Amino acid sequence: MSDSLQIFENVHWDPTTSLLDPFVILGKPPRQAAPGEKALYLGSHATIRSFSTLYAGSTIGSHLQTGHGVMIREDNILGDGVSVGTHAVLEYGNRIGHRVRIHSHCFLERVILEDEVFLGPHVVFTDDPHPICPRYQDCKPPTRIGFRTRIGANTTLLPGLNIGKNCLIGAGSVVTTDLPDNAVAVGNPAKLIKNIDELHCQPGFYVRPYIWLESESD
Repeated sequence: MSDSLQIFENVHWDPTTSLLDPFVILGKPPRQAAPGEKALYLGSHATIRSFSTLYAGSTIGSHLQTGHGVMIREDNILGDGVSVGTHAVLEYGNRIGHRVRIHSHCFLERVILEDEVFLGPHVVFTDDPHPICPRYQDCKPPTRIGFRTRIGANTTLLPGLNIGKNCLIGAGSVVTTDLPDNAVAVGNPAKLIKNIDELHCQPGFYVRPYIWLESESD
């Protein structure tokens, strides 16, 4: 193994189908854990780009793709076909579904993303309503983002939210309250402005945005 690639003990991965760039670290022990004490499970057909670090204590499905400099901490569970962009940070306690796309420079901690959620660049999930509180985990539950919801770039979400399925949140929004299914919300604070079915395709290529996804949902 190259000196530029560090793989700790108790890392379970498939070297025959996966591609690791130089300067990747797999199975880094979390605080107060000895090397190899916790396992890292990484599914087949992974592509991990340089300077990314995946901690021990997480389980990741097949076909993971990372950009450069990604960090995935302990106690993360990721489904199949997840993409994590350059310099994105997944702190502990996230539950990520299948075919989720997390763009560059996102920050997640104690977040549940259901299948096919899309996060634009620089989306930030906060987890502490009153920094720095020693009991923030008891104060707010994890934020949940419903199936196929799309969140625009530079959006900030306060802790403990429940965002419905198939929502669209506009770029630069600050989300402070729960949103129902199929909501379109924008602004600071983000406000519900319409239903997803009321959107229009401005160039006229489609009857309305996301209509191409309806056959996949049947």
